[in-house]
Amino acid sequence: MAGDRLRHVLRETGLMRWPAFYRDAQFYWALAAGVVVLWGVWLWLPRVPSVEQFGVQRLLSVVVWQPIIEELLFRGVIQTQLGKLTWAARKLLGISLANVATSVLFILVHFVHHPPTWAVAVFVPSLVFGYFRDRHQSLYSPIVVHSFYNLGYLLVVSP
Repeated sequence: MAGDRLRHVLRETGLMRWPAFYRDAQFYWALAAGVVVLWGVWLWLPRVPSVEQFGVQRLLSVVVWQPIIEELLFRGVIQTQLGKLTWAARKLLGISLANVATSVLFILVHFVHHPPTWAVAVFVPSLVFGYFRDRHQSLYSPIVVHSFYNLGYLLVVSP
């Protein structure tokens, strides 16, 4: 009984299956787009800290733990539950309304630790994470893309 419940929770949150997202060209386009955007940010704010400036603990927090926790909560729980609602399952330009609603919540949470401009700037990356959640029916690709984007943010923007 407990094993069935665990499998149900893992399936619901997108942790049950490991899709071959690494074979998806759109996955690599999303990574490349992140590099291009971060390069533009670097040109706009030309400062690149060394890993020593922000430490291994911060690196692990921003690149590993935060993406895992945020994706579990936002894409694994919120987007999944919203996606069960008729209105939220509809798509506009290939993006589910559950993804859009989840991304708005994602922005609101980022207002806690980021200036308003940066908080709003997470909207498009959040849509990308949610897109891959819907596309692969898994959290693994959104976690990888989120980690990649956070690493770039840390290298380009952090003081």
